[in-house]
Amino acid sequence: MKQDKIKLIIIALVLGLAGISPNLFSAAQAGYASLSHLATHLLIPSVLLIFVLIWMTHWLAYKDVKRQILTGILAGIVGTVGLEIVRETGFRLGGMPGDMPKLLGVLLLNRFAYGPNVWSNLAGWGYHFWNGASFGIIFSLLLGRGKPWKGVIYGLLVGIGFMVSPATKSLGIGVFGLQFKDGYQFLTTVTLAHIAFGGGMGWVIYRLNTGLPDIFTRIKAVFK
Repeated sequence: MKQDKIKLIIIALVLGLAGISPNLFSAAQAGYASLSHLATHLLIPSVLLIFVLIWMTHWLAYKDVKRQILTGILAGIVGTVGLEIVRETGFRLGGMPGDMPKLLGVLLLNRFAYGPNVWSNLAGWGYHFWNGASFGIIFSLLLGRGKPWKGVIYGLLVGIGFMVSPATKSLGIGVFGLQFKDGYQFLTTVTLAHIAFGGGMGWVIYRLNTGLPDIFTRIKAVFK
């Protein structure tokens, strides 16, 4: 019982930390602080703390929790590759107002007045893929093994969240990007990209998280 409680505490901490990164871009676009400031004070510490907690699960021999976190990271990266294939195709066909990873890099390194360079591009891509990994961690810890179709729904919800966030308003394309060109290119690109993300992520987690419990099963084990 004590071990189950400690596992649940670690999972809660990782979930909270994993939720930080994906929200920073929207927070910056909403005017709370610059993305570079948020990265220094929130993004970097949250990433480091997640890896400290992974080390703790290894040290405490909580193999199930460690596996769920690492699988989530891997699955999120795989899903992001799928997302990027769709997004990059859509961008080149005129379905996006800009190259998102490059924009993220410019904002992260505070180079808006100068434009992208090699380092800002690396930072932008790194942040973009870590966001995918963060979403993978959250899905893996909440749903355990899950199902690929649940991953697709999850990916769609992430995409919808992005399209109604302050990010689209700050880009000047409005909610769901309906003010961009004919009103459907951005919506279509983002929707298909996040279906690819959720499907790829969900498939990896389904294959690798065999036998691992969801968060509700863990909660029941603690409070039964």
